[in-house]
Amino acid sequence: MSDTITKTFIQENTVLLNDYLKRHLPEDIANEQLSSAMQYSVLAGGKRLRPLLLLAMVKTFGGSINESTLKVAASLELLHTYSLIHDDLPAMDDDDLRRGIPTNHKKYGEAVAILAGDGLLTLSFEWLATAGLNTNTTVKLTRDLAQAAGAAGMVAGQVSDILGENKQLTFKQLKQLHRQKTGALIKYTALATNDIVNPEVDNQKLLIQFAESFGLAFQIYDDLEDVVGTQQALGKAVRKDANEHKNTYPGLRGVPQTILDLKKCVQYCHQALSKLEKNHVSTELLQGFLNYFQLDEEEK
Repeated sequence: MSDTITKTFIQENTVLLNDYLKRHLPEDIANEQLSSAMQYSVLAGGKRLRPLLLLAMVKTFGGSINESTLKVAASLELLHTYSLIHDDLPAMDDDDLRRGIPTNHKKYGEAVAILAGDGLLTLSFEWLATAGLNTNTTVKLTRDLAQAAGAAGMVAGQVSDILGENKQLTFKQLKQLHRQKTGALIKYTALATNDIVNPEVDNQKLLIQFAESFGLAFQIYDDLEDVVGTQQALGKAVRKDANEHKNTYPGLRGVPQTILDLKKCVQYCHQALSKLEKNHVSTELLQGFLNYFQLDEEEK
């Protein structure tokens, strides 16, 4: 039942998010070439997982999906897309494909790609500031997004990833890298929900626990997909991590143990949701998001 509820929610709200981005993104960009480059990456598709998860959390705790919450969710997608554009650059991962099409710098050149990423990063905070929420909520959202995306979160994780190439990190260091590089923005979905809806304190903590475990599971799953997935299915090059001597779960732990690590993270997600259920919170919608981590039979 939760799977059906979640699939319907994702289908309906992906349409809303894509429509919002398509309508409003061009309005806030003053240069035609910059506008083209920014829209190219944002509107190229993608799962919209982070904004959808945020909206699902808001709905779970009785909040409304309206223009304000849509703009908050869309601002997160802008910031995530900026990180992908910069991550693909020759100075970092040097990728040719993203979401099944040429990466931004392959299409527009490195200079415009860097500036397109800069534009999306700053515009994400402009959208937060103009989402129509009260001042206190806006300040909290801005603080939480800055911390998640910045020098204590995603950017710190990216630096650790780059500096860790050709070195073997410990398991503890690898988990910390993943929590920062990928997990921080996913944890933000819970922080943002708490800022907007303000659930009871115990439920706020449980939602953060769910998001933290989900974020780590997401990166572990991504590591696995790089090993066992295909370029056609993922829309990007595969097996690059091993070729570039990056630190990954399969590289450090082996595929069988990585699958067990993934299952443990998903179990932690279920445990947090179970505790929310005991607090009389319906979690069917969020439970359905855990189906993202389905493994093929041969992978199990």
